[in-house]
Amino acid sequence: MRSAADVTVYGIIEKWSAGFSKLDADALASLYSNNAFFFGSNPTLYRGQQGVAAYFNALPRWDSPAVQFTDVRTVEVNPDLINFAGTASFSLGEGEPPLSVKISWVIAREDGEWRIVSHHVSSKSPLIER
Repeated sequence: MRSAADVTVYGIIEKWSAGFSKLDADALASLYSNNAFFFGSNPTLYRGQQGVAAYFNALPRWDSPAVQFTDVRTVEVNPDLINFAGTASFSLGEGEPPLSVKISWVIAREDGEWRIVSHHVSSKSPLIER
């Protein structure tokens, strides 16, 4: 049985995936807080819904973008805060290499709505070899 945190996160994942498949920057940005921090696939820190929309509007217009989330882990920090981590695997269309990243979100309840307040992706490849 899924926890309340799981239900909330999977609901956001569903909306996020639908927005990404259309590269709908406004739909994606609406999932974020006006106070959000967003580290995506480039080194720039984007802030708030406007920053998130700018990030997605600047992406290439791929033929058939899609994303699948796996290894999903959630924890309720308190009744108004959820931590999420997982893997996001992107297929961007014919001729484009697949991209798989580690992803984490901090999700907070703001004015009764769940919003992503922190978004961070990082490489699945080790940055430091031992």
